[in-house]
Amino acid sequence: MNKSKAAAATLMKRIALRKRRAHRPPPGSPPDQLVPAQESLATLIRMFDFDTNGCLDTKPKRDEMLAVTLNDKRKRWIDIQGLGDVELISEIGKNAGLHPLVVADVLHTHQRPKVDVYDDYLVIVLRMPSLTAGSLSEQITLIVSDHFVLSFQEKHGDCFDPVRARLLAGNGRNRIRSSGADYLAYALLDSLIDSYFPLLEKIGERTEDIEEHVLTTRDPGNMSEIHVLKRELLELRHAIWPLRDAIGVLLRDDTPVIRKSTRVYLRDCADHAFQLLDILEVYREVASGLVDLHLSSISNRMNEVMKVLTVIATVFIPMTFIAGVYGMNFDRTSPFNLPELGWRYGYLFSLGLMAATGILITALLYRRGWIGNKNR
Repeated sequence: MNKSKAAAATLMKRIALRKRRAHRPPPGSPPDQLVPAQESLATLIRMFDFDTNGCLDTKPKRDEMLAVTLNDKRKRWIDIQGLGDVELISEIGKNAGLHPLVVADVLHTHQRPKVDVYDDYLVIVLRMPSLTAGSLSEQITLIVSDHFVLSFQEKHGDCFDPVRARLLAGNGRNRIRSSGADYLAYALLDSLIDSYFPLLEKIGERTEDIEEHVLTTRDPGNMSEIHVLKRELLELRHAIWPLRDAIGVLLRDDTPVIRKSTRVYLRDCADHAFQLLDILEVYREVASGLVDLHLSSISNRMNEVMKVLTVIATVFIPMTFIAGVYGMNFDRTSPFNLPELGWRYGYLFSLGLMAATGILITALLYRRGWIGNKNR
């Protein structure tokens, strides 16, 4: 029962969260209108300036960030977490030469994963597994130029710590530092895609637990758990499915910024994305089967109940008939009107007749395998 209540509470929490996260500008608004979401977090910035010799990791303040120029051709990654400071994000977009629609897409977090190609930069919008409770994914936007990468995230915390560690590592040949911004974008994309595998593994374990629970119990809360699972899988499908088209754009030869040497690694990302889709579709089919399994379990339980009631009725209906016959009130003056009522052993005879009828019907049902452990 506690598990059922927890599943129902989780479902209601996700429904309420989806209602709050429906962040869209009002109909008829200008397409480049900058409207932050109500739940936007404070903007935190971390900047990495790197080359073949090393990497400088800084956390510039707001005023310092406004003075940063992106036209010096230095290889740089500016990691922006939280979209609460609209003015700062707008100024960063102007310094980077971004189109106003791109800045609007950064703040409007309902975007479908996609890749937009501009003259000298790419805009990659993706859904990243969320590290916070209440949602499975959050929007992340990558701006990839020939010498810098901008990343805009909805929330604080991400799956890019391994990439940061590789940037800061000082031993041996560092491929990220020696390559261009396109390879850094690949490393971020690869880390994002791979972070879905542990999430799907946890969902797979939950699916197995729910399946076992459905088979071993007839808890009405199973349906709530299955519904939560199906909603989560649907949300993940919306996040992962468009990855195919987005990576396909990056693999095209006419896509600017992306070098031929980096496209080889992007093909590996495409393979991982297809693996995610295959795993996801398997889990969705299993989740759909769980609904049928749960309904079948309830139906079987109902059939067992009806079987017990039918057996009881079959045994007692003849007894009821006998009791009804001897309970009729006829005139006793006729020798044909229930003569047993005047017999000394009439009462015992009627009880014995009812008992014999019940035993006979019970033996017949047992012989046919309808009751007991005998299967025929």
